[in-house]
Amino acid sequence: MGLKERIKQVVADLDLKARPWVAKGPWHRRGYEFLLFGLKEAWSCLFGGTMLALLVGTHLWWPGHFPLARYDFLVLAALCVQATLLALRLERWEEARVIFVFHVVGTIMELFKTAKGSWIYPEHSLLRIGGVPLFSGFMYACVGSYIARATRILDLRISHYPPVWACWLLALLAYANFFTHHYLPDIRWGLFALSVLMFWRASFWFKPDRKWRSLPVLPGFILTAIFIWFAENLGTFAGAWIYPSQHHGWRMVSFGKVGSWYLLMLLSFVLVSLVHPVQPVSNEERLADAATEGAPA
Repeated sequence: MGLKERIKQVVADLDLKARPWVAKGPWHRRGYEFLLFGLKEAWSCLFGGTMLALLVGTHLWWPGHFPLARYDFLVLAALCVQATLLALRLERWEEARVIFVFHVVGTIMELFKTAKGSWIYPEHSLLRIGGVPLFSGFMYACVGSYIARATRILDLRISHYPPVWACWLLALLAYANFFTHHYLPDIRWGLFALSVLMFWRASFWFKPDRKWRSLPVLPGFILTAIFIWFAENLGTFAGAWIYPSQHHGWRMVSFGKVGSWYLLMLLSFVLVSLVHPVQPVSNEERLADAATEGAPA
């Protein structure tokens, strides 16, 4: 039995033991659902959480005169993590290919932004392109990995999803604006407004346990962007990269960066849809869950 199958068996055994407690009432069931949702979200962040732990860990304990540069170690460690996830079948090859696309897309933006002075990478390294160490692309890949894994682990569906061509257009405009706003007017507020018009009716549907639950897409994107912003604060605290406001000592990243991460989420989501096409939840499934809401879990 492989590691993935062992994990599934352990989870199934624990779930079986928890069912008598869950059946005691609706609050027990909802509490258990909330716990499962948190655990599944954490499991979806496996790659990103590992990378964040490596950033903070190497900042706290990296030897000052070690022959291997810290940034280079992060590149090698990220490759090892990716290979391990694939070898243990915790990630699929098609997901890894999309993550590679994230790496390329992110590195291109990093090259442009560092050249413009938006942020810098202060430490020396060999594995870099210009002023951009190669580990930086994996920071964007973490977002793609999370979305791909969450889609599969939570059986994610979407109701009232906009036309696919419109989503791609919005995502490409959002990505282009990261470059063009240095030369042309910044259209991010127009992109925010367009995203609201497109997604205001859309909802995520997912299964923390055995029943479908929903969350409007727009708050879902915003919450994820805020979560990434928190992770970014940890990354800058660990000295992985530095914004101009942090040259004289660490300070929290401007909350305005949440808007940038929100726009990046749009691109991330449509890229992941190449691997996990958006699936609707049927009315029959939702009605069946509503009819059994008061039944024992």
